[in-house]
Amino acid sequence: MFGYVRPLQGELKLRDWEGYKTAYCSLCHALKERCGTAARFVLNYDFVFLALLLDDESEPAALCKRRCAAHPVQARNTVPITPGTALCAQESVILTHYKLMDDVRDEGFGRKAKSRLAGLCLARSYRKARKALPRFDETVKTCLGELKVLEDARSPQLDRTADTFARLLAAAAPETGDDAVDRPRGQLLYHLGRWIYLADAADDLAGDREAGRYNPIDTRFGGKPDMDYIETTMSHSLTLVQNAFQLLPPNRWHAVMENILYLGLPQVQKRAVAGTWHGGRESRLIHERSI
Repeated sequence: MFGYVRPLQGELKLRDWEGYKTAYCSLCHALKERCGTAARFVLNYDFVFLALLLDDESEPAALCKRRCAAHPVQARNTVPITPGTALCAQESVILTHYKLMDDVRDEGFGRKAKSRLAGLCLARSYRKARKALPRFDETVKTCLGELKVLEDARSPQLDRTADTFARLLAAAAPETGDDAVDRPRGQLLYHLGRWIYLADAADDLAGDREAGRYNPIDTRFGGKPDMDYIETTMSHSLTLVQNAFQLLPPNRWHAVMENILYLGLPQVQKRAVAGTWHGGRESRLIHERSI
């Protein structure tokens, strides 16, 4: 995932922003406990949103304080690790592993070398996550394999390429047996996956063109992208995400997720379509310590 799914901090109530930071820390600790210390470096905003979504708790959690390598002196507020947070940690490692492998195949020498080194550092964490979630790992591998075939063929079919990533992300929602939860959560992640794929393609458009890499938007329009069309189709996906969110029973992170989906994503979309988002974006593989 790419770091696009984040809150609009200025519009969050202070208690909600503080709550978001505790969830961020909780996911960081879950990454270490479930997959090893190296896994902490895959933490980003997208994965925190996934952890919020997979949390089935409705009551506010009791705060606890924990130290870590990033904050060794002053303990930080966090919340206990839930099954949803633990699941998200393992899925995050699997998704990052395959993203690194994709970069090794497709990027230039400098980034290829960095991705290869990061992949080696993450190898043990990935093996732990794959052992815990073999079905999810296989789904990610299959979907990205389909995507690679389409990209290698320089497919102009934007919906087909976006669908492979959307199906991949939808698989991150576990089946609970409760249709009132499973259907909207799966739909939310499917359309969010489509939105992320298009946001990333729009964000990378200029760089891909300069490097001669495949870009689904550029190819779809024969080198003359209609960005109004892209913004319209992204807005449609975002509306479907929001509609699915409204069908979910509220959990304790409802206000934060509402901020992300209704305020944060539209801001990111505007900048991605305009080609100005990448300049202010953090690396896709860093621990965002400013939280």
